[in-house]
Amino acid sequence: MTADSTPALVQHADAETEGPAQSGPSPARGPRARNTKAYLRYIVTKIAGAAVSLFAVLVTSFFLFRLIPSDPVKQMTGGRPTSAEQLQSMRHELGLDLPMWRQFVSYVGDALTGDFGMSFQYHMPVIDKITAALPATLLLTGTSYLLYTALGIWLGTRTAWRNGSRSDRFHTAFALTLYSVPSFWLGLLLIIVFSVGIGPIPGLFPTGGLDSADGTTGFAHVLDVAHHLVLPVITLVAVGYAQTLLVMRSSLLDEMGSDYLTTARAKGLRDDSVRRKHAVPNAMLPTFTLMFVNLGHVVAGQILVETVFSWPGLGGLFYESLRVPDLPLVQALFFVFATAVILANTLADLLYPLLDPRVGR
Repeated sequence: MTADSTPALVQHADAETEGPAQSGPSPARGPRARNTKAYLRYIVTKIAGAAVSLFAVLVTSFFLFRLIPSDPVKQMTGGRPTSAEQLQSMRHELGLDLPMWRQFVSYVGDALTGDFGMSFQYHMPVIDKITAALPATLLLTGTSYLLYTALGIWLGTRTAWRNGSRSDRFHTAFALTLYSVPSFWLGLLLIIVFSVGIGPIPGLFPTGGLDSADGTTGFAHVLDVAHHLVLPVITLVAVGYAQTLLVMRSSLLDEMGSDYLTTARAKGLRDDSVRRKHAVPNAMLPTFTLMFVNLGHVVAGQILVETVFSWPGLGGLFYESLRVPDLPLVQALFFVFATAVILANTLADLLYPLLDPRVGR
């Protein structure tokens, strides 16, 4: 027996000695265990990052709107003659006479418990005002989101698969044009053409609002709301579908030259099957991220579009509150908007590794 063979024999003997002592299932080892730990670490990192971002938004929402060169108390008086004592009394009642640091500490403490204070101009809890306006925003932006997401993915897939065709050139140019158009300008143009009317052409749709406020109920009220929805939904769909189409088209073009598609065709698969089962699922990854970013804007609303169409949602409420400024309300709305986007992005980050195993390793 040589000296070089001794370690091997010792190791073998140790293995035989330890073998019978082990009982039950062995602990998870190998790539799967490492991937699970890496994914959990990835989840904790993303959630911690979201929590830091939310706190940063909370702090920013307090100081940002106090930089506005406007006095909320004077704005609330509406230009009526008001003595200095009355103005001071109103500031004291609203807590605006306190030192800035005391206002900040009170704001953060209350916000962490879900209490954003009382609205200056509406004289009601801020959270109640936001809750009352939220359904209108969800109706408008939610409807638009479903339409422009489905339309953008469908047209983006068709245009990319027929790259260079006349249909591809038309849809791509049209989408680029719509994507470059400001949403408020497009909304105003639609109001001029389809609400006010041009020449002998009468207005077909209302200029704004959620309904006609004529007391209709039931199915007649549903039709009335749908009638008011048409123009603002078209405005949001026009811009949103263009963005989704361009992203989906670009992603699918990157996949079309891949070797796995050539292999799929070589196996005799039909072109539609290659596109639907192989190319589109991989090309959906960037579009998937965009879908969740846009999902955050469903709650955040569209300030300019809601203002143009006098839509009684969170966007229009934010604009009206900013004019005063109604500090508790604009702070809370800013926090709600940012929170919706951050949570949507975080959800996309957490789900992305399930679609692409390379992420989160």
